[in-house]
Amino acid sequence: MSASFFARRAVALRAAPLRASMASPARMLRTSAVLRADSHAPPVIQGEGGKPGEVPTDEAQSTGLERFELLGKLQGVDVFDMEPLESDRLGTKKDPIVVKSLFPTRIIGCSGSPAGSHDTIWLHLNLETEFHRCPECGSVSKLDFQGDPALLEGGHH
Repeated sequence: MSASFFARRAVALRAAPLRASMASPARMLRTSAVLRADSHAPPVIQGEGGKPGEVPTDEAQSTGLERFELLGKLQGVDVFDMEPLESDRLGTKKDPIVVKSLFPTRIIGCSGSPAGSHDTIWLHLNLETEFHRCPECGSVSKLDFQGDPALLEGGHH
């Protein structure tokens, strides 16, 4: 069989309509069609692009998360909350070190108080345990889940 036979066959397969009896129910329920609908359109996070003959600026050419972060910085907001955790005190059960998270689990490093007083100990914070204690210095941390509740039920994005 020649290569042209396979090329014609591939074109025929792409052009052939999918019969309803062959389509699985999961395949018939595509979320991309819902996302493209006018009432459910995701926000457009992209710049206008560069003009012909000009070198575009970061504001003009950035897209997605990079643009989201850039626009936040222009407004003076740290959208990803990149500040280090408190290390000037030890957390207690009454006043724990609160760790905000968009996910139901988070890994943090404790280096003691003041910072650097012991080697970094990695702690796996989760929602199953209310408080998490560093085995080296005894500092208590608590996860503050601020994400999508569907993640708690096993939903994925």
